[in-house]
Order: sequence, then C-alpha cells, then structure tokens
Amino acid sequence: MTVIGPKLAAARAVGALARRAGRGGGTSLPGKVLMRLEPGAISELAARLPRGTVIVSATNGKTTTAAMIASVLAQAGVSLVHNRAGANMAGGVASTLLAAARAGGRIDGELGLFEVDEFWLPPLTEQLAPRALLLGNLFRDQLDRYGELETIADRWATVLAGAAREARLVLNADDPLIADLGREHAGVTYFGIEDDAMAMPEMQHASDSKHCRRCGAAYVYEAIYLGHLGRYRCPSCGHVRPVPSVVAERIRLHGTNSATFTLRSPAGSAALELPLPGLYNVYNALGAAALCLALEIPLGQIVAGLEAVTAAFGRAETIRVDGCELSILLVKNPAGANEILRTLTLEESELDVLAILNDRTADGHDISWVWDADYEILAGRVRRVTCAGTRAAELALRLKYAGVPKDRLHVVSSLPAALDAAIADAASARVFVLPTYTALLELRDELAARDSAPPFWRAGI
Repeated sequence: MTVIGPKLAAARAVGALARRAGRGGGTSLPGKVLMRLEPGAISELAARLPRGTVIVSATNGKTTTAAMIASVLAQAGVSLVHNRAGANMAGGVASTLLAAARAGGRIDGELGLFEVDEFWLPPLTEQLAPRALLLGNLFRDQLDRYGELETIADRWATVLAGAAREARLVLNADDPLIADLGREHAGVTYFGIEDDAMAMPEMQHASDSKHCRRCGAAYVYEAIYLGHLGRYRCPSCGHVRPVPSVVAERIRLHGTNSATFTLRSPAGSAALELPLPGLYNVYNALGAAALCLALEIPLGQIVAGLEAVTAAFGRAETIRVDGCELSILLVKNPAGANEILRTLTLEESELDVLAILNDRTADGHDISWVWDADYEILAGRVRRVTCAGTRAAELALRLKYAGVPKDRLHVVSSLPAALDAAIADAASARVFVLPTYTALLELRDELAARDSAPPFWRAGI
C-alpha cells in the first residue's frame, strides 16, 4: 500500500501545531497521526531505505548504544534515518521516517537506525524488517508494564524465530537471557568483557537472571561484572556463556569522565579511549562495535567513531547552569542505578547530588526498586543530597536508611526549586543529577526555559 502525499502532509501539520503550542509533539505525535491515516506507513517508508534498517533494543543503554553506532556510521560516511530523540515506540519510529520522507517517494537517508522499546520490539521488527538486530541486556524495569524478564525473553525468542530470522544477530554473551536467544541461530556475533579486574566480589542484590532459561538451575559464575552480567555456566544442563568474538580487555574507568580499554575483534585489536564513563558504557561500546563489524565497517572507523561520540540526552551529559556544571545521569532501575552509583564512587571529592524520583507511567508506578539499589555505597561520599520529584520523600527515606546523615538530606519536591537549591548550596561548581525518565524530560524542559539547553525534541517534521 502506498503512503500518499496528503497523509504525510497532514501528519507533519499536526507536529508543527504541537510544537508551536510548546508541547514538543515532534517526537511521536506526527507518527501516531500518520499510522492512524495509513497503518502500513512504517513498512512502506522503511522499505524505501536503500541500505535497509538496523534495530537496537535493551533495558539499559539503547539510546547511548544507538548514538555510538550513529557516530561510527558518520565516520564511514553512511547517511542515517535515526530516532535520535529517543522516541522508541511505534509513534516515534513513524515520526522519524516521516521526517525523512521527501517528494516523489524518496527517503533522505541510506540506512535506518532505530532504538526500539523492549515491549515494542515484536511489532516494529515485523514492520522494519531489519538486516541486523542488536540485543544488549534485559534487566528488571517497570514490572507493572513489562512483566517479568522471562516473559520479555519469550516474546523476543518468538521475534527471532519469525520476523527477524533473516537478520544478523548481535547479542551480549554476558547476559544469560540474551545469549540464550541465539542458540537456534547460525552466525551470531557475541560480545562481552574479559577482564577479571572488573569483576565484583559477589552478586548484587539487584541481580536478575540468576537461573538457567533451559532447565531452571541456578547459574554458577566465574566472574560477575554488572548485575547478572558475567561469565557463567549451568551446573545442571551444561549451558555455558558463549565465547564472544568482540571483547573488551584491560579496562580502566576514569571517574565520571571516561573509560579506556582494548577492543579485540576478528578484525584486529585496538586501544580505545571512550569519552563516556562507567563499565555500562564499555558494554554499550562493545555492542556498537559488534554491530558495526557485522555491517562490515572497518575497525579504524569504528574506533574513531566511538572516540568521537558525545553523550546522549541525559546519559552522562554535562550542562552548565549559572556557573555550575550539572552532570546528568539517568537512573531508572536497580541495575542501572547501581552502575551509576559505582561510577560516582570513583570521584575523589564529596558529592553534591540532586536526585529526582517520579512514579509516572513512563517511570513505572512501583518505586520499590529503590530499595534494591545499593545506595549504601554512596552514603559516606555525599556532602548534600537534594531530593525532588513526585516521590521525593520516599527517596529521602531510602537514603536515610542507606546511611546518609539526616542533616545532609533536603526534600524540595518542586523540580525548579530543587534545582535552584542544589546549585546554590553546592560546595564546588559541580552537581550530579540522578533523575528518573520523566524527571529527565522535566529537567530538560526547565533547562530549556532557562536557555541553558535546547528542548529534547527535534523540529523538522
């Protein structure tokens, strides 16, 4: 079915009206309108991309991983259609394709690069028909919306057996649920970490996939790197972690600024300086490198692209406000929170923190996950924590039980007021901001209103 011009024009007009009204509708609303007018719009527009599409999905890191892939492909001279603003459901994907559609049926771009929400992976994979599919991890997140991890894994297994059967798979060998999805597929590219210096002494309370998907027995770990990610084997059925072909070795983490490691791959090895912090970003970089290798991008261009990447919206992004640097680190589930906290402990001085906890639909209404995050490791490192958001008081209570002294905790529910207080009372010129997802959007709106940052949505549709 052909998407005719008037339907594209009508959807664009809705986006323009929404932006003029200050509602930022450019990320999803035009696509929703287009899909209502033309249900086959995504398939129709994606089929016009001369180099096809690739999909990135994960619980944590998909926006940053996609940004890394985009940086690499820019080095390789590949023009992209990419949902950069992070609108990763059907409406956002349709809006992105709509923005690239030109008169005469042409698409302004060679390759579609789409990060896709975990729940939306099955229908969008069917519509986008990707040539490559990167699956990064599965962590407990928004259980009231997604359900248990095994449920998502089963849905994804159905996708790989059907719509994505012909796609080149790029899977995280260190995540047992993800790695097991590749067992029926030939030619899978696995990535993982091989560095015992990065291993934790014991499994964190927030770890999720501890049991074999095949037989249900508890895994035995040789090394645990992040949550349940590591080197594992099942003592019952013999299932073991696949041997990754794209590997990070000799890793060094440099506080909240950067990480360095050796990237080993079938195309060779290279030292890499990643301008983003934390072991979680090493995993993101590995996934990006593995996907680009599957697309036959030369190793030199992969290294150059990863070293040139800039922080995605709210993911280790730094914004200057009133003479203060805000380092913004999205926190949305226990595993992700623990990695942010682990990274913050690498800082030498006491920390000024603005922590914002919301419980809106996109965050998950159940905020009990904060009790599974290991805030205890931060308790002795903070000078002041300003708690904001719809559940500011509950977050302050969690931090009190974690050992943060009461006189260092300040509850200011209003985000604008909390931002002012955190900046005014900071001992240094740096505040670490830890927002949940909707809080991140509110923060960006507030910074845009203060002319300190552009709005998160992109015009042009």
